Amino acid sequence: MDLVNQSVPSETLSLSSHPVCDPFHDPSVGSKLTPHDSLEGRLLFAVPKKGRLQQATLDLLAGSDIQFRRETRLDIALVKNHPIALVFLPAADIPTFVGEGRVDLGITGRDQVAEHEAFVPATKDTGVEEVLNLGFGKCRLQVQVPEKGKLERPEELVGKNVVTSFVGLTQKYFAELEGLEGYENGVTNGDAPVGNRLKTKIKFVGGSVEAACALGVADGIVDLVESGETMKAAGLKAIDTVVESTATLIKSKHPSNQKLVDMIASRISGVITAQKFILCQYNIARRGLETATKITPGKRAPTITALEDPDWVAVSSMVLKGNIASVMDELTACGATDILVLNIANSRTG
Repeated sequence: MDLVNQSVPSETLSLSSHPVCDPFHDPSVGSKLTPHDSLEGRLLFAVPKKGRLQQATLDLLAGSDIQFRRETRLDIALVKNHPIALVFLPAADIPTFVGEGRVDLGITGRDQVAEHEAFVPATKDTGVEEVLNLGFGKCRLQVQVPEKGKLERPEELVGKNVVTSFVGLTQKYFAELEGLEGYENGVTNGDAPVGNRLKTKIKFVGGSVEAACALGVADGIVDLVESGETMKAAGLKAIDTVVESTATLIKSKHPSNQKLVDMIASRISGVITAQKFILCQYNIARRGLETATKITPGKRAPTITALEDPDWVAVSSMVLKGNIASVMDELTACGATDILVLNIANSRTG
C-alpha cells in the first residue's frame, strides 16, 4: 500500500466508548474534529477496524489506489489522493452508520446488514443499498446443536434456550418457526405482547458462542460458520442455515458524492476481477480456432490477432485462475502452442 505521512492530532480523533462507536465525537474531549482536520467535502468510507474482513478490505483499498496512513490507535484516516476519509469501525456497526447517512459508503458482511435490518427495517430515506458483492469473507449463519444430542431439526429447539450474537436474525427465524404473524423485528421476548411472544428463549453473548452448549447455557446456538472446523471441535453440527454471507460494499441512500462512489465501486470491481482471472495467450492454426475459443471464450470474447503465417492466429483470453491448469491441458490437446499465462494487476471490464 502506498502510504502517506499524515499528521493528525490524536486528541481530536479518538473513539468514544459508546456501544456503537462514534468516531465523530469524543465525550472525554467534548469537541469535533478541529478545523485543520475537518472532514468537510470528504466522502466518508467506513471499513472494518479488525476481524476477518479487515485484511482483505485493506488489500482492496491498496489495489484501488486509495492512499492513506492510519495513525496508531486512531479511527479516522484522511486519504491522500482523493477527497475521502476512511472511518474504521466494528463491522457490526457499519450498517448503522451507513443506514443513518452518517457515512456514505462502507464494507461489511451481508450477515451484519441483515442483522441491522432485522432491528431497523429500511425506509424510503434510511437503510443501505448494496453496491457490489465483494466475494470474500464467505460464511453461513447456522443453527447448531450438539453432535451427540437428540435434536435433529430446528423445530425441536422451539421453547428451548438458544444462544447467539445475532439476536435480531435469530428472533426473526424462530418467530417464523413458531408461526407468529405480525411479529415485530427486534422486540425482545419480555417486551412482546403475550399472544405474540417467542416461546424460544434467545440469549445474547458477544463471543465464544460455540461453548454455550457444552457449558449448559444453551440447547442450541446460532453462529457464523466458515470452514466448520470450530463447530466440529466444539462437538456441534449444523441443522439449518439462517443466512449466507459474503463481504459487500454498501452505500447510504443519499451519498454526498455519487460520482466518487461510482469511481470507488468501479476500481474495486476491477481489482476483484483481476484477482479472479488470469490472461491466457497462445498460438493456434486456424483450423483449430473454433475448438480453442470454446475452451477460452473470455469474459465477452477472445482477442484474435493474425500472424505473419496466414494459417495461424494468436489468441488472448481471460480465464478463471482456478481453471487455468485444465484449460492449458485442453488447449494443448487441440493443437495450441506457445501457451503463456500472465497475471492481471488490475482491470476495467464490462
